[in-house]
Amino acid sequence: MLERTPDGGVLVRLSAEERSLLLGLAAELRAQLEGESRDPSLRRLFPPAYDDEEDERGYRELAGDELLSGRRQALELLAATARSDRLSAEEADAWLRALNDLRLVLGTRLDVEEGALLDDPRTPELAIYGYLSWLQEQLVAALAPPDG
Repeated sequence: MLERTPDGGVLVRLSAEERSLLLGLAAELRAQLEGESRDPSLRRLFPPAYDDEEDERGYRELAGDELLSGRRQALELLAATARSDRLSAEEADAWLRALNDLRLVLGTRLDVEEGALLDDPRTPELAIYGYLSWLQEQLVAALAPPDG
């Protein structure tokens, strides 16, 4: 599915359905990030940096826009390259960040726990979560330096 190229990029062999799924998920999360959403599933994307409320507020004022911008950019790059057969190392890194964000949000929504049951009514969503996890694992393996 994903294979490292000699120059550090990644060959992408995904079906049209997989690419459409990634495009749809990226668009959905980008839309959520664009709005003033108080969706609790976004909380894992922006965990508190400080216990003290005043320190946390100051941190958000200083770094909040940059954190949000980085997430948006990774999702936009994933969407822009979802139909590509090859990713540069930088594009693959953006995919990793976007896949992680998608997994965090979906996992939070589903309250994913180890060993989720197959007869769970959330099985389709759990399957998407599992797929994103697998894809992220494949991408990490493809980007890992070759042995030897």
